[in-house]
Amino acid sequence: MATKAAPKATGTDEAKPKKSKTLIIVLALVILLAGGGAGAWYFMTQKAAAPAHAPEKQVEAAKPPVFLPMEAFTVNLQAENGEQFLQTTLTLEVADQAQVDLIKLYMPHVRSRLLLLLSSKKASEILSVEGKNKLSDEILTIFKQPFTPQGPTIKVSSVLFTSFVVQ
Repeated sequence: MATKAAPKATGTDEAKPKKSKTLIIVLALVILLAGGGAGAWYFMTQKAAAPAHAPEKQVEAAKPPVFLPMEAFTVNLQAENGEQFLQTTLTLEVADQAQVDLIKLYMPHVRSRLLLLLSSKKASEILSVEGKNKLSDEILTIFKQPFTPQGPTIKVSSVLFTSFVVQ
């Protein structure tokens, strides 16, 4: 029997697998380097562009409130069971010193309006916490009305009772 001899491998057959492996490795390195370069470029331009797109806003520190203590008020309350009196001291919270100066300028008007309001109350209306809160709101509305025709309004943010005695 005759057997066929295996064909001899030539030098060109062995070179093809080596060239294709080398070509694949080179292409993979090129792609990897290109991707790394593109990523580096992207992140470098984002960091440089970030301050231009969103400038940091400097947060202004909140100003502390300005308080104006008022002199004590003593008034006769509306009679329910004989004579009753209210003696109270309040402090006004305003935004700035300009508001304090404005209140001091109109102090006779302020005191007159407050005395009229306080003397119109009954003791039963103002003894509870809800009554005091309502009274505080009514005092705030006094300051929303100008003291002179077309005069400035005074901006009072809160009324704080520092003394409150009903007798």
